[in-house]
Amino acid sequence: MKKSSVIIVILFLVVASFICFFVIFFEGENPKAELTPLPEYITGESEFSIKVTDKKRGLRNVKVSLRQDGPSISVFEKKFPYEGMLNKKGTHSYEEKFTINPKKFGLVQGQVYLAIEIHDFSKRRGGDGNLTIIEHKMILDTIPPSIAIISRQHNINIGGSGLIIYKTSADTSESGVFVNGLFFKGSPFIKDGKEIFLCYFALPFNSSNDSKLYLWARDHAGNEKKGSFYYHIRDRRFRKDTIILRDKLLAKIIEPFSPDIFGEKTKDIEKYLFLNKEIREENHAFLRELCKDPTEEKLWNQAWVRMKNAATMATFGDEREYFYNDELVDTEFHLGIDLASLAMSPVQASNAGNVIYAQDLGIYGQTVVIDHGQGLYTIYGHLSSIDVKNDQIVEKGDIIGFSGSTGLATGDHLHFGFLVQGIPVNPIEWWDSHWIKDNVDRKLKMVKILDER
Repeated sequence: MKKSSVIIVILFLVVASFICFFVIFFEGENPKAELTPLPEYITGESEFSIKVTDKKRGLRNVKVSLRQDGPSISVFEKKFPYEGMLNKKGTHSYEEKFTINPKKFGLVQGQVYLAIEIHDFSKRRGGDGNLTIIEHKMILDTIPPSIAIISRQHNINIGGSGLIIYKTSADTSESGVFVNGLFFKGSPFIKDGKEIFLCYFALPFNSSNDSKLYLWARDHAGNEKKGSFYYHIRDRRFRKDTIILRDKLLAKIIEPFSPDIFGEKTKDIEKYLFLNKEIREENHAFLRELCKDPTEEKLWNQAWVRMKNAATMATFGDEREYFYNDELVDTEFHLGIDLASLAMSPVQASNAGNVIYAQDLGIYGQTVVIDHGQGLYTIYGHLSSIDVKNDQIVEKGDIIGFSGSTGLATGDHLHFGFLVQGIPVNPIEWWDSHWIKDNVDRKLKMVKILDER
């Protein structure tokens, strides 16, 4: 081989070795890092997790720190040894959990920056290695929202409705009333920056005199506040009713329902009990879901109106015992008022509102549900025909359909129900202008007086 060729080969090997050395020791791929969770707020001691990786030169160190207005506060720092040729045995992946305790680190209310710095063993940056920095901004908020009650007396019948008016601090994101674990959402009453709310709530028919009610609010950070208020629960007794089931009646009731819903049930009594219990529960659950997000705007005006020229056939809260062949086979509760007039009598909207449901609904047959705003709804069941459609605005007295016997009905009538955020209550209260004056209007006047001051 000629001398010049040898020199060229040597130069090539030197250059290749230099390039290889540079590529390996001065590689420029930054370490990868993942921080979880990424909360917008922290309200107290909070746990975080980091996962860092560097597949090439390996991890040199990881540093976690906090910063507000001032120097950084070290949370922890981890250094990794260089092990083996080219750090092949070094640390290339690392996971760690750590806790931030605001009191321990002397944090104050407001913005907090959580920073993670990771270096690898690259020779770049003067030998300090490639650097990855991730920073997450949070807000430290440990102060719960405030609640101040405006309305005074809250007298509630078992199976009835109540109204409370209150104001909250501006940072409140959600508020309302809890009744034995049921939540009723409050609605803004006065806008333009005034945090005043009203909340209609229900005391279910199966409640007791020692029911627990309290006001509740949560802010954007998740801090919660409970507030007690004065209330007086009035006991109310409900009627008992006996219903005799006969084969001819069962066949007539079951006939309109699709056979597919009954499964392997063969006897008419089995099918009826399936409708009366399981489908009833499904329908009630559907109504609760339908009414869970109330319209904040008030759509109604003054007392609700009762179906014209109609006799009361069943009342709210009736305990119905069902007998078949002289044997008690079921017990259910009637959560509305049955009104009967002439067959296929016109049914009026009991107050102004927006139609949110207008079709078949299991045991209630052809059904209309109207949203009256602020969590108040009415339901009209067993209709023979429906004359409205979804999202239709109706006024008090408008004809929405005609009475009938669809669903689980034994004769032509209207099932009229009143719902507070999906929970059935006694409609009689809302038909009574004196009850509305004492329990609604007087409380609303207090807000207007406060607003004028």
